[in-house]
Amino acid sequence: MKNSVYIIMVFFCLLLGCNASKATFPNTVKTVATQGDTVRIANDKLEYEVLIIDPGFSTWVTTTALPRNYYSQSYLQSKNQMWVSEWNSRVLQPMRYSPNLYEMTINYDPNIDYGYEVNYLIYNYMVYFQNRNKQKLFGHVPLR
Repeated sequence: MKNSVYIIMVFFCLLLGCNASKATFPNTVKTVATQGDTVRIANDKLEYEVLIIDPGFSTWVTTTALPRNYYSQSYLQSKNQMWVSEWNSRVLQPMRYSPNLYEMTINYDPNIDYGYEVNYLIYNYMVYFQNRNKQKLFGHVPLR
């Protein structure tokens, strides 16, 4: 079965969809920066790809985010689970929260091990999004 993970963030829009038959993804992930503000993570063997497209994020993650392995994968997963849950809640309340900021739900399954790189980029996008848009999804948000 084809495993896929897509993250598309277009001007504050995030979509993570997965159709996974395995509980983990091996560490054969390639991170490739493509043109403009697009960050691509791909595992061609498992046919999954993550795309992050948001003006400024590529530069921000390179210059401002804490380095890889600063946080443990379990920490990143925990924060991502809380932030994604709150994000999805806001998507479902367009009269209360701007539908221009929260356009689509994120299907982040805490039972799937997406690997360090995917969790690192989701975490950092959430930090970037919250700081850039003066939003607070849940708990402490690092200021950077």
